Amino acid sequence: MVSNVVPAVFRAKIAGKKKKPRGPRKARRNALLGAMFLMATSAVGPGFIVQTTTFTVQLGAAFAFAILVSILVDIAVQLNVWRVIGVSGKRAQELANTVLPGAGWFLAALIFLGGLVFNVGNIAGTGLGTNVLFGVDPKIGGVLSAVVAIAIFLSKRAGLALDKIVVLLGAVMIALIAYVAFVSQPPLGLALKNAVIPDQIDFLIITTLIGGTIGGYITYAGAHRMIDAGITGRANVQAITRSSVLGIIITGVIRVLLFLAILGVVAGGVALTSDNMPAEAFQAAAGEIGLTLFGIVLWAASITSVIGAAYTSISFVTTAQTKPRTRSIATVGFIAVSTAVFTMLGQAPATLLIMAGAINGLILPVGFAVILWVAWRRRDLLGGYVYPRALLFIGVAAWLLTLFLGYKSLNGLAQLWV
Repeated sequence: MVSNVVPAVFRAKIAGKKKKPRGPRKARRNALLGAMFLMATSAVGPGFIVQTTTFTVQLGAAFAFAILVSILVDIAVQLNVWRVIGVSGKRAQELANTVLPGAGWFLAALIFLGGLVFNVGNIAGTGLGTNVLFGVDPKIGGVLSAVVAIAIFLSKRAGLALDKIVVLLGAVMIALIAYVAFVSQPPLGLALKNAVIPDQIDFLIITTLIGGTIGGYITYAGAHRMIDAGITGRANVQAITRSSVLGIIITGVIRVLLFLAILGVVAGGVALTSDNMPAEAFQAAAGEIGLTLFGIVLWAASITSVIGAAYTSISFVTTAQTKPRTRSIATVGFIAVSTAVFTMLGQAPATLLIMAGAINGLILPVGFAVILWVAWRRRDLLGGYVYPRALLFIGVAAWLLTLFLGYKSLNGLAQLWV
């Protein structure tokens, strides 16, 4: 009798020892992965795909240099944004309101409005993706895709569902684009050479890439998801730093693979002249299979951007005290409004896109200035954490570049009155 009881007790203790540490560690790992991929996939939307294709056609292998520089600047910005938000445990608008009362709500309004307009474009991207895959009307495909996004936020464990879906779709995009890059046989040696010694440098393209990768709501998507998951404070600095860099690297990997896929087609002598150059390139590289893969990539990029835009925009108009269910319902409403606009207009109006792009260009220097001020002068908000001077220095250098981006964005606003 004793011999039967002791092993049972022993097994119970062993089981307890295994479960206690593994549960929190797994949840923490999922949350960090989700934050990284949320940031990355928020940047990789339909505009990202078109932008990368267009610039590759324009610059050829020299586009590699622009990608490398933009990745380095993106890392400089995100290292500071994630660290300040993560260590303080406060969202960007909360920090801004503490530094200058009212500034946080001004920042929140800019991000919310910009996110709403761009989300119409993201939903349009899901409609185009389903049209390529199944031949359905883009409006129907957009509505069905919006329903998928809404279902994620209505699930009982919305946070976990969000983390898993962005990681899964991010991995799918990397795998499929990598396959097309492989079969297109790009000139890797030429691309590597141009990454360091470019045949041509276009600073406007570089600034456009930076604005598209960390502009507007994208800057804060991963950091806000991280603090919502409870990964905050000085004790988590190492994990915060690693995740911020890896998030940008994931975006960079997708950009590089897409660049190589298009470069292989262009270097092979194919002239991309259609209205949908990315689809044309994928088809030229891998035939009808390539066109199907493009549909999957476009849909995945668009639906994750819908999720990222909605989640981050709502995180700016709610607080840490807002109940998760209330936040999820607000996010659903955000997606529903975006979808309604899309079904009525078929796309985001050009004037609104120009305005939203200009707003995004202004958000980066304004919001990043608050982050740097907290790092430099408000140690009290960081729990006494001594901020690394070197990190602050590269942050200031990156901020000066964001001022140029903001200045360029004013040209977009000027176009509204031309």
